[in-house]
Amino acid sequence: MEYIEAVNPYNGRPLEKYRIFSDSDIKSVLEKAELAFDSWKIESVEHRSGLLKKLAKTLLKNKKSYAELMTREMGKPINQGIAEIEKCAWACDFYAKNAVGFLSDELIDTEADESFISYDPIGCVLAVMPWNFPFWQVIRFAAPTLTAGNTVILKHASNVPGCAVALQQLFLSAGYPEGSFQFIIANHQQLESVIGNSIVQGVTLTGSEKAGRAIAAQAGKHLKKCVMELGGNNACIVWEDADLDKYMDTMVMARMQNTGQSCIAAKRFIVVEAIYDEFLMKFTKRIQALKSGDPLDKHTDIGVMAREDLAKTLEQQVADSLDKGAQVKVGNKRNAAYYEPTVLTAVVPGMPAFDDELFGPVAAVVKVKDRKASVVMAANSKFGLGSMLFTEDIKSARKIIGEIPDGAFFINEMVKSDPRLPFGGTKASGFGRELSMEGILEFVNKKTVYIRK
Repeated sequence: MEYIEAVNPYNGRPLEKYRIFSDSDIKSVLEKAELAFDSWKIESVEHRSGLLKKLAKTLLKNKKSYAELMTREMGKPINQGIAEIEKCAWACDFYAKNAVGFLSDELIDTEADESFISYDPIGCVLAVMPWNFPFWQVIRFAAPTLTAGNTVILKHASNVPGCAVALQQLFLSAGYPEGSFQFIIANHQQLESVIGNSIVQGVTLTGSEKAGRAIAAQAGKHLKKCVMELGGNNACIVWEDADLDKYMDTMVMARMQNTGQSCIAAKRFIVVEAIYDEFLMKFTKRIQALKSGDPLDKHTDIGVMAREDLAKTLEQQVADSLDKGAQVKVGNKRNAAYYEPTVLTAVVPGMPAFDDELFGPVAAVVKVKDRKASVVMAANSKFGLGSMLFTEDIKSARKIIGEIPDGAFFINEMVKSDPRLPFGGTKASGFGRELSMEGILEFVNKKTVYIRK
C-alpha cells in the first residue's frame, strides 16, 4: 500500500498518513456516485436546497475545528481560516435561497403551444481542487453543483488530505445521501482514468495554469465538459487621486491575505508617478507592520507558505527578477516554509516578478508615467483573472473597464469572490464561471423542450 503524509508547514511535524486509493477503491467510488445519481437527480430542488441550510449550520458549528485543520495542514492564519468557513456558509445560504429560481424552467415564446429550457443534471462531476482555500474552493463548486442534481467526486491537493476527509463527512453529517459527495486520493495515472470513465460527465479544476492545461487536455480527449479556474497576475492600478489613507489596508490585504497564496491577489501594483513616492512609503510601512508568526495565534497576519518547496520557488523567482534589475525595498528573507513579506521595486516586463504569478507574500511595484500608461501596463499579461483600480474619478474609471480583458474589474476594492457574482477568468486564467446563477448552470444540460398540442 502507498500512503501520503500530511505535514505541518509551520513546524515541519508529520500529522497523519492517508492511504492512496487502489484502483478497486476508485471503481467503488465511481459506482457509488452513479448509483447515488439515479435517485439524487429526481429529488426536488426544494429538498436539495433544504440540505444546503443544514450544510451551512454544520459549517458554522464546526468552524473553529475546520479552521484549525486548515492551519495545521497548509499554514493558513487561524482567523483567516475561520473567515473562510463563514464564507462557505454564506455561499450555501445564497444557493439555498436562490437555487429554485435559478433552476426553474425558462419559458420561451415560439410558435409552439409550449416551449422552454429545462435545466437537467448531467451526472457525476470530478473536482480537482487546490490547497490554498481547501474548504472554500470545494464548497463554492460543490454547493451549486450538487443542488443542480449532480454527484461529486473530489480529488483534493495532496497536502490537505485531512480537509478532504472532513469535507466528505461534512456532507454526510448534513444529510446528503451516501455517494453524492466522495473524495479520492489518487495519483496522476489514476486521475486520468477517472476522467476517461463514462460515469464522469464533467470536470472542474482550480489550480495552476500547468495543471489546467493537463486536465483540460484529458477532458477534451474524452469530450467532457470542463471549467478551469487557473492562476492570475492581477494588477492593482493606483491613480494620482487615490485615497491612500482610506484604502491602504485594502491594498495590503489584497496582496498578503492567505500569506499571498491566492490566485486573485494583487500581484502587480501599477502606480502613476505623481503618487508613487507617497504610495511606496505608506505601502511599505504597512507591510512591515504585519505580524508574522504561528498561524494558530489569532494575532498572526502572515503565517508560512503551504510547503517549503513553494517558498523555494518564490525565492528563485525573486532572485531571477533581481538579476534583471528589480530592487528589494523590504523583506526577501526565507526560513524553511516562511517567506518574509517582500516589496520589490523597479519591476518591468520581462522579469518573473512582472510576467509570472508569484504565489506568495511578494508585491511587485511598477512605476508608470500616467493613467494611460497604467492601463496599458495592467493589460500586459497572459493572465486575465481580475484587476483593481483605486481612484476618486469613477467616471474615468468606468471608461476603461473594457480595456483590460479580465474576468473581473473592481474599483476601490480588492478583487474577491462573492456568491452573488460570477467568478472566473480569461486567457491563461481559464474559462467557465463559478458562483451566482452562472455557476449553478455550468454543469447542467440546457435542454430545449418544444410542445405542440
